[in-house]
Amino acid sequence: MKNYIYLSVTPEALIASMIPPSEFGEYFATGQKKRNRGQAIFFEIDLEQVKYLLDFNLINSRCVRHSDGQPKHTVYLSVYRVLEKIPLKAFKNLYLTTESGITLELKPSVYDTNNELKNVLHFYQELCPVTPQIASKLTPSQFLKTITDESSPLYIPKLFFVDLKLGELAVDPMKGSAEQLPYLYVSHLRDCLVQLKDEKGKSMKTVQRFFNGSLLYRTIESGFYIGDKDNILYYPYPTMAELENINFEFLRAI
Repeated sequence: MKNYIYLSVTPEALIASMIPPSEFGEYFATGQKKRNRGQAIFFEIDLEQVKYLLDFNLINSRCVRHSDGQPKHTVYLSVYRVLEKIPLKAFKNLYLTTESGITLELKPSVYDTNNELKNVLHFYQELCPVTPQIASKLTPSQFLKTITDESSPLYIPKLFFVDLKLGELAVDPMKGSAEQLPYLYVSHLRDCLVQLKDEKGKSMKTVQRFFNGSLLYRTIESGFYIGDKDNILYYPYPTMAELENINFEFLRAI
């Protein structure tokens, strides 16, 4: 039976498993007896690209069927500074699982920086290895390059993040409508965006210091980004209309 390698980002961990992505997402989000619930966000990792990082003796000895014939669901291989060790060429598809166990598959796409929206404000949720929410004047590629710049005091070798919806606040944080934004702290978010837009020389401002572990999938703007100072992988997120055709069960669950 095939062994899979997954990189969970919430929490960060490298995991071997005998079950395919959709089953892994359901198990990881709900547990074997469906008594535990929580989102799961994870990548499938190309085993061939990370052979040098893996302990195959451990994988082969523990990734075996249970006595009742059930496959082994999880074998933890690493839980510390995992993301930075995985080369970008090893990242395959990204999977988002709801707390009820419904999984959406996202495939990487070529990212064209020429299509980035400039002169608007952005709202980023960093997901791994750090988790603040950041308002920024920077486009996704600029934001990634800034955070992974070794000369910066905010340097991180590699970052995984998602951009979130701002609606009219992206252009006019003072007077723009926030009626369609489901955030509990809209007033605080608006204040942060106003300060950011008015303050010259400042490109980022922290909105929330900690991620509560639950991403509102309906608030995702364009998609997910992962990369370092020189490279970027982009996983576009479908619109609600596209989701209805792609994965209606996932849409219903969010």
